[in-house]
Amino acid sequence: MRNTLLILFLLPFATHAQLNCKAYLYTGDTARYKACILVENIDSLYGQFMRPFHEKYDEALKIAPNFDYAYREKSTAYLKSGDFITWKKLIDKAVELNWRLNLGYRGWCRYQFFRDYEGAIKDIELLDSLAKYDIGYSQNGDYHLNIAKGICYSAIGQKQKAIQIFNLQINTPNYEAGLYDYFQLGVTYFEVKDYQNALICFEKQAKINNLADNEYLKAKTNKILGNTAEYEKSKELAIKLFNENKKLFDPYTHHFNKVYYSSIVND
Repeated sequence: MRNTLLILFLLPFATHAQLNCKAYLYTGDTARYKACILVENIDSLYGQFMRPFHEKYDEALKIAPNFDYAYREKSTAYLKSGDFITWKKLIDKAVELNWRLNLGYRGWCRYQFFRDYEGAIKDIELLDSLAKYDIGYSQNGDYHLNIAKGICYSAIGQKQKAIQIFNLQINTPNYEAGLYDYFQLGVTYFEVKDYQNALICFEKQAKINNLADNEYLKAKTNKILGNTAEYEKSKELAIKLFNENKKLFDPYTHHFNKVYYSSIVND
């Protein structure tokens, strides 16, 4: 946990989309327009841990108490600093004021930073029940939120449900599989001993974005199936890809099903 907090503190953090204050004027919301103007360029003036940063947002909230953007931006600093209790209070308020923009974000944070799988599922499923549109992607863009939901179900041991969710999203019309979708699906097939479907997924993943993690799981699958030559080939490639830094990576936390170098070389 200590190392995680240090990383959160040192690295930049993805925040809300660029503010468009005029959007509030279009809806006749002059209070939020004024609050928005007050903090429009705040990121270029103050760091998130500086007192004036929070004071400006507090001023904005006095002008417009329903300005959810302010609650979300203030919450980010507390998330980065490790004050998760204050983060939760602030992000909950943002969700209360505007679930459309904040519910998916809260769900993703619950998964990414806290491994609160049940909480993440609850938020993503609630968003899906309320929204009449595609619920979109994680804050960092790595996963569609439905794929993130599948990961969470896999993490709590509901592997078949996870497989169903993964396949449903991947086969959604006009959806293009993400950078890690087939890998996560392949690992889940592997865990339920459906090795043929696991191999199919690892092959598809290799065509989209091959990773050391993917080749290692492909090697393990081939080893189980008795495909010795393919096992050796994939293991060698996994080591090569790892040394080329082509592996699952997240600057804040660890990817689900991440593979470590020692696992590859000692297999």
